[in-house]
Amino acid sequence: MSLPSYITFSYNCYPNLRYLGQMDFSTPVVIIRDPELIREIAVKNFEHFPDHHSFVNEQIDPIFGKNVFSLRGARWREKRNTLSPSFTASKMKFMFELVSRCSQEFVDYLYSHPEFSASMEAKDAFTRYTNDVIVTVAFGIGVNSLKDRDNEFYKKGVNATKFGGFFRLLTFLLFRMNPRLSRMAGLSFLPRDSTTFFHKVILETVKARDEQNIIRPDMIHLLLQARDQTQPATHQMIVDDITAQAFIFFLAGFDTSSTLMCYIVYELAVNPDIQEKLRKEVDRYMKDGNGEISYEALSKMEYMEMVTSETLRKYPPIVFIDRLCAQKFELPPAGPGYNSVIVYPDNLVWFPVYALHHDSKYFPDPEKFDPERFSKENKDNIVPYTYMPFGVGPRKCIGNRFALMETKIVIAYLLHRFRLRPTEKTTIPVEFSRTNFSLTPDNGFWIGLERRNL
Repeated sequence: MSLPSYITFSYNCYPNLRYLGQMDFSTPVVIIRDPELIREIAVKNFEHFPDHHSFVNEQIDPIFGKNVFSLRGARWREKRNTLSPSFTASKMKFMFELVSRCSQEFVDYLYSHPEFSASMEAKDAFTRYTNDVIVTVAFGIGVNSLKDRDNEFYKKGVNATKFGGFFRLLTFLLFRMNPRLSRMAGLSFLPRDSTTFFHKVILETVKARDEQNIIRPDMIHLLLQARDQTQPATHQMIVDDITAQAFIFFLAGFDTSSTLMCYIVYELAVNPDIQEKLRKEVDRYMKDGNGEISYEALSKMEYMEMVTSETLRKYPPIVFIDRLCAQKFELPPAGPGYNSVIVYPDNLVWFPVYALHHDSKYFPDPEKFDPERFSKENKDNIVPYTYMPFGVGPRKCIGNRFALMETKIVIAYLLHRFRLRPTEKTTIPVEFSRTNFSLTPDNGFWIGLERRNL
């Protein structure tokens, strides 16, 4: 059984209850089914559930342990406040030119190599694109992973994001079942050669920027600005902190964003009417921009937003959201005839994102790919806290604006130059892997690209 199937099975066991309980190894977990109760926990009573369940020791694994996703309490709040200005709409526009250039180079390469694009494994292709985007934007280094297929950034990125496979699963289970033993054994959740490589790159980049006063519209510059802030900080940002934030940005972009792109092109390939409608919107803005898409134009593309949102509903980047209890909290009765339940510190609550996104009570005919759910006329009918592709509350994904920007721009250029179609290798419907934590198929994403005559 795949992870989304398991979460959905648990969610559907008690359809009339607001929540249910289970164990995550030795930790009690409450799975919250009721959207209003999700709001109570994640927003109104955030101080009771402020953190994720972190299982990585930052002394052993500082790059993973010190990033904004893993940090807890006051350190998380401080880091979040420091980093949030780096992800505003104005800062996205600041980085847009770099992302747009990467997307155009990516599509140009595919267009000039029909032997590669006729039957393309989309996950491999899009991870190369996201690698180039993140390396350019986060590390200030230009690469082209379709041309230089074995560049170090790409190889280390693939190595760091291989969360499937027997050994990585075994390591993950040991971290979850016995964190103390994993710490005593000195186990690192991320491959040491990958973390050493990224730390060295950041160290050299920061040194060069400081010594030569280099200013470039990228993530390193924004992090250095945060480091040099004038207001006092409890924990001064050092190179380890900069590396941790840049690396989690790389990790999320490399794997999560590329998977979103794969599902968009998959759904467009198997739904040609939706593909054609989106292409007409893209072509209209391309014509207005003389063959290019501006940041302002991208933000105005309504059907692109609808297609992307529906893809995130059907294939959310996270199967569930976790919150760790920090202060004792009383849940109301799960249903008529039940007593209230006390959630104690170090207990967990899960918000079953995938199951909520596929609940016909909230999204009729949930297996149908229907962008009209997110039209101007319909999107206000979506029940709050039933759609949470990037999380919820103060710990919502800080980089979601960037992920959407790099996704939409490459899809726009791709549709302008190509028609997408399924091939004989395309698995319809998608079958999720049983050995991977994310929503990925075992047989890959095979898509055919037919060049348009422009």
